[in-house]
Amino acid sequence: MNKSLLLGFLILLCCFKVLSGSFLNSEPTNLLSLLFPYSPGQIIETVQCRMCHMQFPREECSRGKGMCVATLEEACVTGRIFKSDGSPFLSFKGCLKKCANVNDVKWNNYSVNLRCCRGYNLCNENF
Repeated sequence: MNKSLLLGFLILLCCFKVLSGSFLNSEPTNLLSLLFPYSPGQIIETVQCRMCHMQFPREECSRGKGMCVATLEEACVTGRIFKSDGSPFLSFKGCLKKCANVNDVKWNNYSVNLRCCRGYNLCNENF
């Protein structure tokens, strides 16, 4: 992309922000904070997650084995499905949006547990 075109676009964007009154009653800011909203200590990195769409107890991954990269809205997840008697039925791993840790959610004759993490690469590997 042409540098002068990009600079012109950024100036136009700032003009729209000023004309729309969005700077009224707000703290002073500079152009760098508009262009780079995160300070170096706040940069959010992507996380790699282990992926397996279907794994039965005491078996290797049978479908969808690999890795995925969790976006900013996603987390690594490990899900386990148990039969009504408490025995393991199926597990899965991957990347999931709006992930939440849950325990014993009933689903017909099964219960589901989900574990989410974002702390480091492959954090869902040993759940």
